[in-house]
Amino acid sequence: MILSRLEIASGLVFGLAPTERLPSAREAGTPLEALERAIMPALLRPPCLVSFSGGRDSSTILALAVRLARREGLELPIPATNRFPSAAQSDDVEWQERVVVHLGLTDWVRAVHTSELDSVGPAARRVLRRHGLLWPFNTHFHVPLLQEAFGGSLLTGLGGDEALGEPRWARAAAVLSRRAGLGPRELQAVGLTASPFAARRAAPSTREPVLLPWLKPEAQGEVWARWISETASEPLQSSGRFAWWRRLRYVRLGIEALQRIASDLLVEVRHPFADAGFAAALAALPPDARSQGREVLFQDALPVELIQRCTRSHFDHVFWSEHSRELAARWNGEGVDDELVDLEALRREWQAPRPDARTFMLLQRIAVEDEPADAGDLATAASA
Repeated sequence: MILSRLEIASGLVFGLAPTERLPSAREAGTPLEALERAIMPALLRPPCLVSFSGGRDSSTILALAVRLARREGLELPIPATNRFPSAAQSDDVEWQERVVVHLGLTDWVRAVHTSELDSVGPAARRVLRRHGLLWPFNTHFHVPLLQEAFGGSLLTGLGGDEALGEPRWARAAAVLSRRAGLGPRELQAVGLTASPFAARRAAPSTREPVLLPWLKPEAQGEVWARWISETASEPLQSSGRFAWWRRLRYVRLGIEALQRIASDLLVEVRHPFADAGFAAALAALPPDARSQGREVLFQDALPVELIQRCTRSHFDHVFWSEHSRELAARWNGEGVDDELVDLEALRREWQAPRPDARTFMLLQRIAVEDEPADAGDLATAASA
């Protein structure tokens, strides 16, 4: 995995992979059929664990996998959850328990942690020694779950928000299809949508600045320009958006990073929401059906209140604990690209109670240089 200097400094990844051909609508089938087809290989490679936070995406994948396994007479998938008792905002125990009870599951892997999953803690350092810097910085979060799935498979809910969330240009699309009234905001959205690409690219700059105060002004300007360009490239029509988001470089790198770690443990990782067949199936739906959301697509999988849930767990504090604070406190300015980064501004950021998580890759860069070359590997750690 090759990350640019600016990507490491900003903690952000931009750009699009080459255009790909999605399966035909006939090949894809319905969205539910496409998801089941993406889930099945994982069920056929037990133990099949589901990375499960209790959020709507991981809950939906778990529910669909359980239903498919029961229908086909296969071994049931096992929810697998990282728990942080000392960090209440990261634990959605009530939601998790409601899903597990509703599905009638008795097996549930719950890995309890204190500071092991810090951005430069023991799990992260093993990954850094083995693979170098990966994006996202928190890919190591799945190490305990992958170790539990040794030799089997892991399902994730990655891609749910991208595939099923509202497009940036949804307001304009609704007006153009006469599903919404034409007020001042709608007029602005429609006018922007009908504008040339260059005008669309310039529009967000007055509304949604990306603030990265640890970067020098020139670097901030370059990040801003790339963000605008990528934002403006999102297709107006949702049928084109499904293929577009799969091309986003940050999506591709995230999938690649997790697979790198999983391969050390002989685990096959699958992301049904990010599957090409699912994207093709969504694109083939009539516009009205596409806009109806998770509760219509998966209404039989879980109770509506679980599918519609919008809150989510937050883990930034888990990744910044004593390991990160200790390394940041003794940092002498080395190991960071000072052509892009304002070292004193970065130091101030790391002295804050809750530093910006986009700086954590810079700390990992320092940790890589702080470590001896030898590593051991994840498989050895899993059997220890």
